[in-house]
Amino acid sequence: MKPIIAITVESKFDPETPRSRGKLELNWNYPEEIVKAGGVPIIVAPMADMAELAPIVDGWLIPGGADINSSEWGEELHPEAEVQDGTRFNAEKQLFTHLDPQVPILGICYGAQALNVLHGGSLEQHVPDRTGHEHHSGGTPQDYTLDESSRLARMLGQTKVHGPSYHHQAIARLGEGISAVGHHDDGTIEAIEANGSRWLFGLQCHPERAPGENWTQTLFREFIQAAAAYRQTKEVRHR
Repeated sequence: MKPIIAITVESKFDPETPRSRGKLELNWNYPEEIVKAGGVPIIVAPMADMAELAPIVDGWLIPGGADINSSEWGEELHPEAEVQDGTRFNAEKQLFTHLDPQVPILGICYGAQALNVLHGGSLEQHVPDRTGHEHHSGGTPQDYTLDESSRLARMLGQTKVHGPSYHHQAIARLGEGISAVGHHDDGTIEAIEANGSRWLFGLQCHPERAPGENWTQTLFREFIQAAAAYRQTKEVRHR
């Protein structure tokens, strides 16, 4: 059986529009890469019962999206923040709470930031305030350096990665049990991983938008392999 990969999506609840009551959004690239790597993607709406969903899931992909409200880590909102309405992040908090701690998780852009916040960390709300430039946004192709000793570098088989960048926020104070393992030359944290052995990684760049890069193919393949291995252990426990 192929592993089941939950993908939480960007949401905008609008009860004042009775015909639709809001929208869910997800770029095609994300589930496409999951399928190519051998997984079965399921799109998770924020109103889903996460306690019922969690036992079904073999992996969780957290894709890009709008900004998390800074109240989650006790700061006032930056005027440049493009803050979400909270329906998505509240749902992700619920899924994170109910999910088996051994389920593999891959966070991309917003997803990396969400993982850090879910572990009690904070975000840099507008990177240009520190760097003096906006080179991290708009799909800028960038190079990032991975720590040689990191599990991410060993998994990908390289310490330099190249990918498009679409973010104006970044990880600031690291969450509990999280390490920064990739950086841009200007000091911006570009990759994180869980301490210990759990398969949990977050990247600020967008590997799904660079499918021709060898490292992006490796990343999704390793993610699905980890999810498949988790599924096998789950099936053994329930025999």
